[in-house]
Amino acid sequence: MNNLAAKNWILLRGLARESKHWGAFIPLLQTTFPDAKITLLDLPGTGSFYQQTSPHSIQAITHQLRANALAKGYLQQPVHLLALSLGAMVAWEWMQCYPEDISTSTLMNTSFASLSPFYQRLRWQSYKHFISLVLTDNISQREDKILRLTSNSSAAHTSVLLDWEKIQSEQPISLNNSLQQMIAAANYKPRNRKPSCPILLLNSQQDRLVSPRCSMAIQQQWQLELRTHPSAGHDLTLDAGDWVTMQLKDWQSKQARCNDHGF
Repeated sequence: MNNLAAKNWILLRGLARESKHWGAFIPLLQTTFPDAKITLLDLPGTGSFYQQTSPHSIQAITHQLRANALAKGYLQQPVHLLALSLGAMVAWEWMQCYPEDISTSTLMNTSFASLSPFYQRLRWQSYKHFISLVLTDNISQREDKILRLTSNSSAAHTSVLLDWEKIQSEQPISLNNSLQQMIAAANYKPRNRKPSCPILLLNSQQDRLVSPRCSMAIQQQWQLELRTHPSAGHDLTLDAGDWVTMQLKDWQSKQARCNDHGF
């Protein structure tokens, strides 16, 4: 199913986040790819599935997510996967287990336990912030702390914070599901086999949650293309959505040219 002319996009968010957290990036992506069908999938235990219990392994999350996508008819055409952080781990597992589903994939600010030490996958400077998050019951205060940890763009914080408070109030992501996802992410060691489809890596030089070295390790292990934003935080599409869509458009055009020439 490696058809680079595919127009079916599936997007996956990261740890304890749901599809609504893509926010203003979705209309931006749709404008960049006006003919694309963009599907936002929630991981088990988040968003529309917030009352479910999240599995505690990336493998189980992937199989459950893919089964849901298949049942809803989202895989009838080749898929471009766009995924952030833990979602990108799920995307990698998806490419390895079901390569026929995927046309191309873009992975943002992710990491693998087999390639990077724990203090890079969750930067030691952020440990105190995680402890504070666990101890904070107030939704507004907790979402504000998450936003400050994952975003370097203070200009958008006020409006985004209100949106995030509303999301958490309507479909709350439980502490248990957050911990289940953390366990899954912490233990993820993919098979040492490069997926068959083209892959683009994007990362943030100023990511305060996950070291940019983690994306570099993936790039070096499998000789993938890596593009780095100089100032964005972990939530790359929030801080630099224009830049992300520019990279996607350029890279997709490059892949199409290579495909046309049989490279």
